Amino acid sequence: MGSHKKGIGYIEAVSIGIGGMVGGGIFAVLGLAVTLAHGGTPVAFAVAGMVALLTAYSYAKLSVAFPSKGGTVTFLNSAFGRGTLTGSLNVLLWLSYIVMLSLYAYAFGHFGAVFFHHSSVWTHVLISAVIVGIAVLNTFSAHVVGETEDWIVAIKIIILLVFVILGISTVDPTRMAPRTWSHPLSLVAGGMIIFLAYEGFELIANAAQDVRHPRRDLPRAFYTAVAFVVFLYITVAIVTVGNLPLKEIVAAQDYALAEAARPFMGYLGFKLVAVAAMFSTASAINATLYGTERFSFVIAQAGQLPAVLESNVWGKPLIGLIVTTVITLLVANLFDLSSISTMGSSGFLLIFAAVNGANVKLAGKTHSRWWISALGMIACLGALIALLWQTSITWPGHILILVAVAGLALCIEVLYRYSPVIISFLAPFRRPE
Repeated sequence: MGSHKKGIGYIEAVSIGIGGMVGGGIFAVLGLAVTLAHGGTPVAFAVAGMVALLTAYSYAKLSVAFPSKGGTVTFLNSAFGRGTLTGSLNVLLWLSYIVMLSLYAYAFGHFGAVFFHHSSVWTHVLISAVIVGIAVLNTFSAHVVGETEDWIVAIKIIILLVFVILGISTVDPTRMAPRTWSHPLSLVAGGMIIFLAYEGFELIANAAQDVRHPRRDLPRAFYTAVAFVVFLYITVAIVTVGNLPLKEIVAAQDYALAEAARPFMGYLGFKLVAVAAMFSTASAINATLYGTERFSFVIAQAGQLPAVLESNVWGKPLIGLIVTTVITLLVANLFDLSSISTMGSSGFLLIFAAVNGANVKLAGKTHSRWWISALGMIACLGALIALLWQTSITWPGHILILVAVAGLALCIEVLYRYSPVIISFLAPFRRPE
């Protein structure tokens, strides 16, 4: 008998993608989606899901051709080199992951606050406590949580499926009739502002070099994971909109999923979903923080961030962990749900557009149909434009936040590369040429 080749199989790869997407995003942004799309919320999730599916094609092809733990960073560097633009995109991706951490912490705090009469003080205490607590956990014993991550993902999915199964029979279809939908462009924009709920499928790419049969299993894993989550989100949206009046969902925007369980699960169901949401968002923070601290390590290795971020303390990239934790604390406590979601979705739409563009350029090497990736790039950019349009009307101040985030990514990269003062200051920390 031949030796069994260890590695990741198809089911494990699908689990990575589903676990990455079904983190805390759906718990955090469901109410915001309903606020924007109204009765058309299931359609908004479907539109966002189609953009994710198109982008999954590029990720699947690039992952087979360029298997690496660097994932997105590797793809962008392979297509466009390691210049300022690519470096800025990679820094933007790092900042976008920090925004995701902030979103999960925000949701944790607001779901937890339902047990304290929605106290704003307790909300911020819980937000800060979960960030700091999990950062400490990652410092000492992250492997304990990591070993149980498959079970955590399974529990999150079971919770949402139970919510769907129990609530689908009491849905009122008239609440989702076309007359209840928002304006078509607002509907698309609503799907785009909650696009970050689909962020996470790209994590399959980071495990590509460990997949046993990459050419066969990677594409199937990407498509299966995204398609399943699209179905799950649409059905969750149907149950939510179909069971709860719009004004009640809007009033409970920050904890809408728990409120939506009340009509068919009662007050106990409301509490159970709130606890489940806290559990889910906490595990999502752990998984994302674990990956993000190492992501800064990968960017530093590419020479696009100070090499000090590569430094290991006690065998862990603690400098990246500390920087990530501090920025997350600030964003989660200082910004509201709409601004956090807008920042996160915009960042990932821009990054995914670049990844689709990378596969267009590398189509010969990845054996791809370039026009599918070109369509994905157009879809991402079109979605970003719709999001910016909606933001300029609904929350015009958020445009400045988006410009600031994109500008920050560019400034970090430009200052690191070209400023004589910064170069001199960071000289001890730069990678040797």
